[in-house]
Amino acid sequence: MANSASGMAVNDECKLKFQELKSKRNYRYITFKIEDQAVVLDKLGGPDDSYDKFTSSLPADECRYAVYDFDFTTDEKCQKSKIIFVAWAPETSKVRHKMVYASSKDRFKRELDGIQVELQATDASEMSLDIVKARAA
Repeated sequence: MANSASGMAVNDECKLKFQELKSKRNYRYITFKIEDQAVVLDKLGGPDDSYDKFTSSLPADECRYAVYDFDFTTDEKCQKSKIIFVAWAPETSKVRHKMVYASSKDRFKRELDGIQVELQATDASEMSLDIVKARAA
């Protein structure tokens, strides 16, 4: 495990699964949570899982980090794929948890080489498919 400047460790499995998402496309999405002062795996989404399944996998009252492998077609009809990083911090989560996630986010994100777009969301409307498409284009 690598230690971060904020004292938050990142479980090696997080980096391994992210590499598999990026290079082998084994997963559509991965969610991560902070547990016992370390970022650990939460959920893995199958390669055919929809964006709706991804957004519904995020808890309504707890913070999470997530990555989503987003496939889309540009206005010029080109097929593209971008890895989206989501910092999920719902309004109903505890203030202390939001602070821990916010202070650890940049360090954790650096561990995941290949993030192309970042979103911060406090509810599902802030990460709607339209917003993701606009940010990825």
